[in-house]
Amino acid sequence: MKHFIHLSDFSKQEIKHIFELADKLNADYGNTKPLKGKTIVLFFPESSIRTRVSFEKGIQMLGGNTILFPPTALDKREDIKDVIGYLENWADMVIVRHNDLSLLEYMAEHSHIPIVNAMTSVNHPCEILTDLYALSKKYADFCQKEYLFIGEKGNIGNTWKAAAELLGFQFTQCCPKGYEIEGAHVCYDLEEAIVQKDIICTDSIPSSAKDDFKDYQITLEHLKHAKEGACLNPCPPFFRGEEVSADAIDSEYFVGYAFKKHLLEVQQAIICYLLVE
Repeated sequence: MKHFIHLSDFSKQEIKHIFELADKLNADYGNTKPLKGKTIVLFFPESSIRTRVSFEKGIQMLGGNTILFPPTALDKREDIKDVIGYLENWADMVIVRHNDLSLLEYMAEHSHIPIVNAMTSVNHPCEILTDLYALSKKYADFCQKEYLFIGEKGNIGNTWKAAAELLGFQFTQCCPKGYEIEGAHVCYDLEEAIVQKDIICTDSIPSSAKDDFKDYQITLEHLKHAKEGACLNPCPPFFRGEEVSADAIDSEYFVGYAFKKHLLEVQQAIICYLLVE
C-alpha cells in the first residue's frame, strides 16, 4: 500500500508523473469524476484554511465524498491501528493534519488504505510539492536554481531540505545560530545569503524567536540583490513586518497567491495517484 507521509515517499520519476497528472486535472477541471463512489476521511483543525479548502474542493470536483473530523479525534486511548481498522470498512483514503508525525507513520504502518500527510510539526510534503510544481511552471530548469530558505528548523525548512536532497538543487538556510536544520548549508548573514539566489522562501517566526530573527526580515531592498528573475515564495501564513516586509509582499517578486492556487490540482493528483492510478 502506497502512502504519502514524507516527500521522499515519491521518487523523482513519481513526482514527474504526479506533475503530469496535475496538468491533466487542471485542464479537465472537474469534467471527469475518477473519485465517484469514493469516500475520503479528513482530520483537519478549524484553523486550517488553504490546505483544507483545496483538499475538500478538489475531492468534490472529482466526484468524491468527504467526512471531516478535528485532529483531536485521534488523540484518544484507543489504539490508532484499531481506529484505522474500522475506518477501512467505509473509507477509501484518510488525509490527516496532526502535529505528531509518528502518529501518521504508525497509522500508515497498519493501514490498508492510503494515508496522506496534510501537515505535521516536522514536515509539510503536500505544500512543498505544490510549490515545486508551481516553480516547474515558472522555470523550466527549476532544479538548476539556487534556493534560499530564511527561517528556523521546522516543518517548512525540513521539507525544503528534503526536496533539495531528492531533486538535487542547491539549498541554503539563513538563520541565527541555534536554529539550523541538520545537514543544511547555512549562511548566518542575510545580505550575503541572498546574493544571486533564484528562489527565496520564508517561514513565519515563532513568538519565542522573534528577537533572534529581528535582522532576518526580507525586504524589497534585499530582493534587489537576488538573481534577475528571482521570486519570493513565503509560506503562509506570513506576517508583513515580521519575516517579510510589506514592500516585499507588494512587489513583483512575490508569487505566493499564484503558487498556492496550484494546491487544488496537485493535491488532486496526489489523491488520484494513490487511489486511482
